[in-house]
Parts: sequence; structure tokens; C-alpha cells
Amino acid sequence: MRYLFVGDSMTIGAAGDYTWRYRMWQHLCGLGEPFSVVGPRITLYDRATDEPVSADYADPGFPQRARRHLAGWGEGWLHMAPVIGEVVRDHRPDVLLISLGLIDLGFYTTAEQTAANVERFIAEARAAAPGLRMVLLPVIPNTRAELDPDFAVQCADLNELMAKAVADHDSAASPLLMASRPADYDIHLDTYDGTHPNKYGEHKLAAAFADAMHQAWGLGAPYLAA
Repeated sequence: MRYLFVGDSMTIGAAGDYTWRYRMWQHLCGLGEPFSVVGPRITLYDRATDEPVSADYADPGFPQRARRHLAGWGEGWLHMAPVIGEVVRDHRPDVLLISLGLIDLGFYTTAEQTAANVERFIAEARAAAPGLRMVLLPVIPNTRAELDPDFAVQCADLNELMAKAVADHDSAASPLLMASRPADYDIHLDTYDGTHPNKYGEHKLAAAFADAMHQAWGLGAPYLAA
């Protein structure tokens, strides 16, 4: 099974992070089944240079081959929809693990506009690989939502629209799945800045994907908490 991580700053991570991608890689290794992680990028975001150029993962033993991804600091559905087709053709993933949406609502598009980009992303990915599987994580509102009621509404609206898109476009040939937000995810305890996951949040995000795939598709096994 070939996995591609697609996401924004929560997925690429910053210099010094483990990332939830690392936690998911550990989980997949523990299954004892053959797999690979694919994608065009391997680096973390470097706050000092404001560029995705860092190789400073918290675990230097994280193999280069497992660091691959399609994630970017400040990138959302708006940015990924135009490029996903080419990436899928080039890297041939079987499963996309997708965490996008918060940055779109924060800086670029409304919930309805973002949902249109979700639809485009799904169509472009499938055009490149008709049998592709995709798992979408709901938007987890950050601390801005506590201070901005309109932003909180936009987050809720986008989650409803993404769930509808998944339900409308799911098929036996190319399954789509909406993961569940971890029930106990607390942005004050599971992030280091109100948005980006700390080690506790990383495990919970990885678990959301692993558990969704196991429950819905019988892939892998339930995530074992660290």
C-alpha cells in the first residue's frame, strides 16, 4: 500500500517537530505489512527563513523515504487541487490521507468556495488514478474560532460540506471516507500554539486516520496509543 500525506501546516510541520506523519509511519511499521510513503516533498517548514527547507525532524532517525509528503505551510485545498493530479500520476499512491481546510477559511476562501475546491481535488485525483482511496479529516477549529464566531461557523459549514462531498462521490471503485475528529482533541492541550499539534495531538491525528481506515475498509489495525 502506497500512502500520500496531503495537508497544510499541521501536516508539513515545522523544524523540531515529529509531525503526525511520523506517528502514522510508526503505526504502519508496527503492522508488519509492506507499505511505502510517497510524495514530492520531504522537508519541514523553517520559521527562521519562512521557507520549507528544514530537515530538522525531532527524530533524526526518521528515514528519508518515509518523510515524503504533499504538504505546505499556508497551503490549502485552493493550492492542492490544481497539482494533485500530476502528483498522483507521478507518485502512484493508493491512499491519500488529507488534512486541509483551516488555512483556506483563515486566509483565502469561504466554506462554499473551499468546498468547490474539495470537489475539484477529488475529480483531479480520480482522473489521475480511478481506483484511488481518500480519507479526509474534518477541520479542527483553532483558537481563532473561540474569538471569532463567524470563523467558527465557517469551520462547521465546511465540515458539513466536506461530509456531503464524500457521501455524494463515494464509490466502490474509488472509496472516499470522512474520518472523525478525535473526541478528546483539545486545542489547548494537544497543540503548542492553539493550532499546530504537539506530541499528544500528533498521536490523536494519526489515530483518526488509522482508526477510520480500519473501521471502514478493514485496512491495518486500530491505532495503539503511545
